[in-house]
Amino acid sequence: MTERRNPEGTTGEEAMAGAIGAGSPEDIGQSTHAASDSIQQTVGAARPESGSYMFPAFDAHHPPDKDLIDDCVHCGFCLPTCPTYVLFGEEMDSPRGRIYLMNKGLTEEPMNDEMVRHWDLCLGCMACVTACPSGVQYDKLIESTRQQVERRYERRADDKVFREMIFQFFPYPNRLRAVAAPMRLYQRFGIGDKLRRAGIMQRIPARMRAMEALLPDLPKEEKIPDLTGPLGEMRRRVGVLTGCVQRVFFSPVNAATVRVLAAEGCEVVAPKQGCCGALSTHAGREEESLDFARKTIETFDDLNLDNVIVNAAGCGSTMKEYGYLLRDDPEYAERAKAFSAKVRDVSEFLQELGPVAERNPLPVTAAYHDACHLAHAQGIRRQPRQTLKQIPGMDVKEIREAEICCGSAGIYNMIEPEPAAELGERKANNILKTGAQIIVTSNPGCMLQIQSSLKKMGRDGLPMAHPVEVLDASLRGDPVETLLDK
Repeated sequence: MTERRNPEGTTGEEAMAGAIGAGSPEDIGQSTHAASDSIQQTVGAARPESGSYMFPAFDAHHPPDKDLIDDCVHCGFCLPTCPTYVLFGEEMDSPRGRIYLMNKGLTEEPMNDEMVRHWDLCLGCMACVTACPSGVQYDKLIESTRQQVERRYERRADDKVFREMIFQFFPYPNRLRAVAAPMRLYQRFGIGDKLRRAGIMQRIPARMRAMEALLPDLPKEEKIPDLTGPLGEMRRRVGVLTGCVQRVFFSPVNAATVRVLAAEGCEVVAPKQGCCGALSTHAGREEESLDFARKTIETFDDLNLDNVIVNAAGCGSTMKEYGYLLRDDPEYAERAKAFSAKVRDVSEFLQELGPVAERNPLPVTAAYHDACHLAHAQGIRRQPRQTLKQIPGMDVKEIREAEICCGSAGIYNMIEPEPAAELGERKANNILKTGAQIIVTSNPGCMLQIQSSLKKMGRDGLPMAHPVEVLDASLRGDPVETLLDK
């Protein structure tokens, strides 16, 4: 358990670099729904369900693995790190409760509304994987279960249409660009604020309101070259994933990534590419995700690369699992393993490579937020902190309840806006308590979620940056105001 070292509950830097689980009773269950109405919360207050009933619950294609289920000894170490258990206090909305339901589905019970509701409410943050002393592979269990749900469970028509709309846009950068153009006008003319003042926004469905609230400022997209040479002697030849949301909404992160890699002696290749499949994988859309994975492997495979660099936590966690995801494909199974072995998060890669470029001072206090798919899914906590602390003048603050998800979780904050909003507010409050001048995190979804939560609280002036943007500013000798004015 993590030791808490001051009255605010903030962990010491050594402890948080390898934190396991929530560390103290005061971190558990604050500002949550009362236990008495938790059942209503988890099935969805006033939410009509489809009435779908499927027996047996799972088909023969990769049901949840019984051996992995049996690894769970129901010890409860996962409970205080699970966001939905912290919110609801409901056993079936904990990892061990969901594993119990998977086991029931394997042996005796049908897949029905209530069972699916508990699985749907899981954020897939994998904090339980970090906390579990028995090594339960909950990531594999929940992903196989979600694939079963998407194949076999008949969702309500409106739910199905909304989910399909998301996946017709977000994995496709050109479609996102087409949507971004009118959204810039929407922002420029303050249409959202006018709708809120007129009371019209509250009449819009909650999911659509959540999407509107997540809309970031949309600067002009920064393009990056197909090939960027190293500054000085070449140390590595690397490819870079430009992403979907990252490319359209956070293109300065990609530009900073290429500059930093070049400054550290890398030749950087940025081939024409599509989605890596991370969103589809986490949502249980198996065939779609595997198709994206194959295309990503084809894109990078023949470029003679030492590594493939990723600056979005969710993308990196999925790309490192291609070998497992494509295990049934005789043509791609071995290629996928070899590809995954080359994948590195940008902070992970920079620490492996070692610094050669001069770091210029940046006198600023930053709160570092652990993206779940970096800290829990990939086990990368130390490297981004190290990357920041190698910059003279940087003061990196730890955030209380660092192991608890901010509520972004892929598409979760769009399809489950109520619990996502509560988790977002919780995270934003803990960030504000650090007194930091800037928030630093490694995932575009986290950036959107935290920005939205701070805006609702009237604190939207707090800037955010990716670790590589901070390092880029240091390497270029930019004044700290370039970060604080973001």
